[in-house]
Amino acid sequence: MRPIDPLWRSTEVRSLVDRRDAGGLIRVGRLGRGWRQADLGARLGCDASTVSRMEHRGGQTGDLDLLRSAAEAVGVPTNILGAALGLGTLDTTRVAADGPRCVEEDPMRRRTLLAAAGLAAPAQLLIGVDDALAITPAPTGSAVPLDARLSQARALFDVGKHADLLEALPGLLADAHHGARSRDDLAHARLSACYSLAAQVLTKIGRYDQARLTADRATVYADLSGSPLVAAAAARELSIVLRHQDQGGAAQRLILDAANKVEATGLKTPAQAAAYAQMLCTTSYTAARAGDRDQAQAMIREASQAARRLPQQAPSTRLFPLTPAAVVLYEVGVHWALGDAGAALHAGRELRASQFPTAERKGRMHTDLGRAWWQWGKAEQTADELLSALRVSPGEVRDRPAIRKIVGDLSRRHPRVSGVRELAAATGV
Repeated sequence: MRPIDPLWRSTEVRSLVDRRDAGGLIRVGRLGRGWRQADLGARLGCDASTVSRMEHRGGQTGDLDLLRSAAEAVGVPTNILGAALGLGTLDTTRVAADGPRCVEEDPMRRRTLLAAAGLAAPAQLLIGVDDALAITPAPTGSAVPLDARLSQARALFDVGKHADLLEALPGLLADAHHGARSRDDLAHARLSACYSLAAQVLTKIGRYDQARLTADRATVYADLSGSPLVAAAAARELSIVLRHQDQGGAAQRLILDAANKVEATGLKTPAQAAAYAQMLCTTSYTAARAGDRDQAQAMIREASQAARRLPQQAPSTRLFPLTPAAVVLYEVGVHWALGDAGAALHAGRELRASQFPTAERKGRMHTDLGRAWWQWGKAEQTADELLSALRVSPGEVRDRPAIRKIVGDLSRRHPRVSGVRELAAATGV
């Protein structure tokens, strides 16, 4: 194995990685080769000012392909670039003989780390996504249009096939990046949508660091697309990740700003009205998780009023397929987050699985009601709801860390309650 260049073992490099400053790594590599910014720009096909922006803004230029090409040109080892992008650490990877493009990691250690996600899927799938986020793979050459593949990937999420979706993501992201080279607004919107979907599934299974990375990228490409609704979708995913990372204040500010921007469109179309109602729901739940009762209750009331304009069944092509029943389900979650299980169950007393179009939403209805029953100390009702969720969408119970924890608690405290053994067997807790 060829030893790594001492340049990449320096204190400066470790500091840049700790600060997640990928652009700084480009600067270190360029200076190490004795190049001017214009020299690197000539190799990348861009001007010196573009290189300067990339180096001094942490690599957040809005063009991850350019960042990757720059890293390859100046010799940034792949594992070090990945660590600066939030994937892995300098201590868990080593560079193999083929240099920057060939990274060999300790499989046992990495699988041990990945097991914390609680995902009932091969760890290799998560590793594949991690690798794709560190260095975008080459295009797949698929003859299937990207829009059709994105729809198929969303369908996998909707039916709770998280492992299949994780397997599809690297190729989907690769082809979306390839399409975005056109600099077309629609291509940027597609790429943002791919990253938003990645953030959704990674958040679902508890991989919050990777979800933060994908949600950040979704916002970058959403801004480039110029679409307020695409930007709102990306902001929503990022706010959800921030909430899970205990950054409730930042999450609230982000989603409120997104709601204001959607409202500024004038809400002239059904799609805009649905987006606005969705932003209000997310704002309410985010405030509730932060303990802001007044804001949470005010926002869910406004969302309920906005929902009166929504159809009972949303068009499948709508970016925000919100319905009145979905808003009621958010109300259940808001009351649960505020610690009021009775109000949560009262709000959801008339909800039925038939009101929701996808297995994922049906399962979420059951798990949200199950959480409320558990908060109230009712083991039988909790097990009943979670068992219903398991039967309609196994991934909602099996892959979500918070729900797995409830199953584990049920198994330890109430092992004789009907359905608990089946839940424990299905989740492996």
